[in-house]
Amino acid sequence: MNPSANGWIKVLLNKTHKYKNIWSLAPEVFYNKLRETGFIYGSNLSIIADDFDTKDFSEEEKCKVNLWFAYYYFYNNFNRSNETFEASVIKFYSNEKPKSYRSFFGFSQHSNASGELEKLIEKRIHIDDNFITKNFKYFIVNALLFIDLLAYKQFLSGQTKTNTYIENFESVVEKIVFMVLDLKPEKSEYDQSLMKLFEASLSYHNQKELSYTQALTHITETLEKQYILDVACMASWGDTKIDISESKFLEQLQIDLNLDKSILESAVNHINYFYVSYKNEIGFLNSKNLVQSFYDNSSKLVAKLIRRNGKRLQKELRDSKEVVGLLSQSTKRKLTDEEQKKVQTQLLDIFKSIPSLAIFMLPGGMLLLPLVIKLIPTLLPSAFDDNRIDN
Repeated sequence: MNPSANGWIKVLLNKTHKYKNIWSLAPEVFYNKLRETGFIYGSNLSIIADDFDTKDFSEEEKCKVNLWFAYYYFYNNFNRSNETFEASVIKFYSNEKPKSYRSFFGFSQHSNASGELEKLIEKRIHIDDNFITKNFKYFIVNALLFIDLLAYKQFLSGQTKTNTYIENFESVVEKIVFMVLDLKPEKSEYDQSLMKLFEASLSYHNQKELSYTQALTHITETLEKQYILDVACMASWGDTKIDISESKFLEQLQIDLNLDKSILESAVNHINYFYVSYKNEIGFLNSKNLVQSFYDNSSKLVAKLIRRNGKRLQKELRDSKEVVGLLSQSTKRKLTDEEQKKVQTQLLDIFKSIPSLAIFMLPGGMLLLPLVIKLIPTLLPSAFDDNRIDN
């Protein structure tokens, strides 16, 4: 099977009977198996099924196959409708999404279902090449793929507002990560930059940042709790060690999530084992300054997207005098919460009308919105001629 050639999903669908041992796993056990592949960390080094010869598979191809197995596992265990597997996942991604979102993923009514799903998965996990950077994809993009799966589980249970679920859960992830980053006793200039980026992202998500207690109210199911604990461990391990204050936070988080201590021990031990054992195979672990790499490459990526869509953005901005004025003022002073909310809402409306910018509405995409706010006035000065504030 070649995950980069057309028809690979049909091959897997014809072999589902061979994986009854996987479909029959308890959800928590399946999660642990998925984590062993590196999927939860965004670094897929193996495939959850052991009958694949993966020596010629790229990491992206392994991610594709693991994502398919995860979707099929949830479909097999939680589906309540009569829809086929392919139709179910496609409907989940197109459910209540704007036209630009569907255009970004290439939804079409003329393709066969498995081909449509192949295209969707290809787009979903291929963001790293033109979104942020392969060195940081483990955390910002592909490590957030499990949020898609948690939302799909909600979708299968009959919840239609999966967008709201994803937004809320992404805010929870950001809150927990920010708290972990804030614990680091020695913060470099780039640590501070990353913290500001998370903080700004949270303020653009909602008018008010979630408190720790509020964040906990959104984490109710065991899989959600396991995932949040692993995300916290990833953030703690970002500087290659978990210090005393971070360990205490993880212990308190485990208690507050009402999880057994053995689950925390497993999470800490596994991330230590995974990152130490595969250090040479995981790109970001070879980066001398992970945070610098993320911040610099994110800025380059956002600037590239703005330039590529400059004419269309200028046209849309000319019709949005209020947001242009606020963006101009943001270069001189900090916007109020109400003003930030207006900028967020109006920019997202603009992005919905531009297919290639629908990427900012994906899990993790909102994290880069503060960079968009910062760079638009610089890269599109002609759109601000009537609103520029003199020194």
